[in-house]
Order: sequence, then structure tokens, then C-alpha cells
Amino acid sequence: MTMATQFATTKVSYTFGIVHPSNADIRFVGCDNSSSDGDRVLRVLNNATTSQYVTISLGDWMPNSQKNYTAAFAIVNEEGFAVNISHVNVSGSGATASYIDVWLHGNRTTQAALETGTNAAVKVVAAGASLQGASSCAWKLAAGDGNVAYMNGTGASGIYTPWDPETGGEHVRYNQTTNIFARNNTRDWVWVQISINIPSGATAESTATGQIWLHFVASTH
Repeated sequence: MTMATQFATTKVSYTFGIVHPSNADIRFVGCDNSSSDGDRVLRVLNNATTSQYVTISLGDWMPNSQKNYTAAFAIVNEEGFAVNISHVNVSGSGATASYIDVWLHGNRTTQAALETGTNAAVKVVAAGASLQGASSCAWKLAAGDGNVAYMNGTGASGIYTPWDPETGGEHVRYNQTTNIFARNNTRDWVWVQISINIPSGATAESTATGQIWLHFVASTH
């Protein structure tokens, strides 16, 4: 018997889309206005197709001060299955990351620390340090429906997310609902509160920069 080595080649086609951050399967929706210029905290600075990435502008604050953006932006799940936000972490220049707290919560007009019951908030970053890990589930986003014009479905409780009509150049979808709240496990979006706590001895920074990393996990079958 003679042994022979066999080689074969086959192929499979694939598809995916590269879209605007406000139209992605997991997307960001603006709300609060920034103290820096009155435009949305969440913004796309360059809306050219090769430069569409989101950033948040949090303004200028003096030492020994605190600022809460209770609805810096919303995270919306448009995938057809539930998605967990496992944890969030922050990086930054110098000590600036340690000035940031991050919360996930339901009512955009309420400070997260004051929410209770079904609106109970989850603190995910304290003084720049992540409070959960990769195996955690800080917040569960319910399955979405793929319709980027709405969050929470398109029925009577649907929340319209149109493109921001302002001329400041934010280039994001937005919403300012006050009567429908996010719910952990049962609704497809959550509000993100960004809090800045600047100590009295903070060194002046003309532009403090960094990144907020949001980690998602989904189980499908």
C-alpha cells in the first residue's frame, strides 16, 4: 500500500458592513450637551467616511470641582440577541483617568447614585479603576431589532433616535426621552453617566485625553 498526501481547497463567501457609529449593531446615541461648546457630549468630529469615530467632550473644570453628565451617551443593542456589558475600564494621560467615574443607569435626568429599585444604577468605574472584570455582567442589554431609527423597539414604547439637527458638527443620532427608562435585562439600551471629580491639588492640563473601553459579551445558539 502506498501512502499519499492530499491537498484540497474550497472557499466560503462573507459579508459585513462598516457603518457610522450611530448605525452599528451596538451603537452610541448622544444626549447631554457639553459645557465646552453647548454641542453634544458625544460627537463625530470628522464625518468623512474614513474618519467616523466617536469621542466625548467633557469641558474645562477647575481643581476641587465635580461634574456629572448623567446622559453622556446611550449604548444601544440592535443585535437579535441579548448582549452583556461585562466591564468598563478607563485610560488617560498622567493622573487624569483617576478623576473619572462611570455609571450605567436607567433615568437620564437623575444622578446615578440616587437611582433605586428597578432603576438601580451600576457603578462600573471608580476613580479610574474598573469595578468588574471579564467574567462579570455589569448590565444586560436585551435583544434589539436592527432598526437604528429607534431604541426600545418601534411600538408605543419606542424611542426615536433621529440625527442631531444642530449645526455644531456632532454627526450623531440623539434622544432626550424623559418618560421611558432603561431597564437592566429587559430593555435594549442603557444610559452612561460620566462623572469628573477633580481634586484640589490637580495639575493644570490644557487637554486631558484618554479612552473609555466598553467590553461586551454575548452567548448565542
